[in-house]
Amino acid sequence: MRYPTTHKLATRRRIIAAASAAFRERGVDATGVDEIMRRAGLTHGGFYAHFHDKSELVSEACAEAFAGAVVNLERIAALPSPARRARLLIDSYLSQRHRDNRGSGCLIVAVGADMGRLTGAGRTGYAEGFARHLDRLAAALRMNDDPERNRDLVTHLMSSLVGALIFARAMDDPARSDALLASSRRMLRREFCLETGLRKPDTGELKPAGEPNS
Repeated sequence: MRYPTTHKLATRRRIIAAASAAFRERGVDATGVDEIMRRAGLTHGGFYAHFHDKSELVSEACAEAFAGAVVNLERIAALPSPARRARLLIDSYLSQRHRDNRGSGCLIVAVGADMGRLTGAGRTGYAEGFARHLDRLAAALRMNDDPERNRDLVTHLMSSLVGALIFARAMDDPARSDALLASSRRMLRREFCLETGLRKPDTGELKPAGEPNS
């Protein structure tokens, strides 16, 4: 039976979405094609009708995950000052919800270490998506009028957020993990949220990438 092109495209999107969540939950190395296809409700044999190999799927899944972050960056960009924009990112990224929802959370934390061991299309796709993501983040936060200084600040902030979230997820004691998130939020607010008496933005906490928007 020959399916229409729209059906094949929809199936491909299902596989990419399943892979994007699985890679963020378990990492790239620990996730096999069998598991991805099972999550997508398909058989292993159908995989090669859509992708040449796992590396191609990794590239597509990374692009999907980075694109899913755009809605959150738009919320950040809409706030009226650098301090408020930084505050929203810090509080949302270092939240308990983001820590606990790996499958819809930040791709950088989930697969960054895997990428250092990969070659081919997967590594290239991640690198390209990551570069675009930093560009978008720099444009959203607008922390300094000088583009080079702005990018340095954004890279420093993002590195600090990623490190803190990795530490928090690595702890098996929930109380210690919560305390680390809280202390990291305080320290980064002091460094990047310079407005005195800054209150929490009315827009609320960002949703992890991939969750439906209210």
